[in-house]
Amino acid sequence: MSTAPSTVLQVGLLVLFVLPGVTYQFLREYWRGPVPGERKLGERVLRAVAASVVLDALYLVALGPQLVALARGIGQDGWSRLAAGPRTAGLAGLALFVLIPAAAAAAVTYWQRRRLSTVRYRGTPTAWDQMFRQRGSCFVRLRLRDGVWIGGWYGTRSYATSYPHPPELYLESAWLMRPDGSFHRRVEDSGGLFVRAEDTDVLEILLPPRQEPQG
Repeated sequence: MSTAPSTVLQVGLLVLFVLPGVTYQFLREYWRGPVPGERKLGERVLRAVAASVVLDALYLVALGPQLVALARGIGQDGWSRLAAGPRTAGLAGLALFVLIPAAAAAAVTYWQRRRLSTVRYRGTPTAWDQMFRQRGSCFVRLRLRDGVWIGGWYGTRSYATSYPHPPELYLESAWLMRPDGSFHRRVEDSGGLFVRAEDTDVLEILLPPRQEPQG
């Protein structure tokens, strides 16, 4: 037995119960940025459904009689009711499914930014992202879990992954390291160095030495 919606009314109710929360959740993530608490798909879907329930309840409180009358008309006449007033149906759908959820997402995002204006953590989800966000060229040295030091040059051709991807680092050139963690010399014909953060226990960024003015 098929459980797919078979009438215009069923399709409309399905969209009404799902789409407002999806729009709200998508715009919240876009404006706020990803956070560790919503990394799993199930948690994001649950938040979208909860947002749809809240928005639908507000719709019923504010426009209950009108929505009930519209639902009854669509249930009786089907597509002919929509074809008779496509502009009205389009404006209603745009307001209920896009504009109002977008306004709610913008309001919540603005309120949270104002409330958390004094908190050091903002839109950057992890310390790894903060460390390499807008990072200029520098030396990077890392200590592996077995105590071995590795390092290299983080330049314009280097790359550091960002959340929600696992922390990984590509250094465009590798350097030989002394046992105490100091840099010895650049590896000849080095094509780069790939490092996974989970394989290391210490990462240190060293800024290049400043050149003293001549004369």
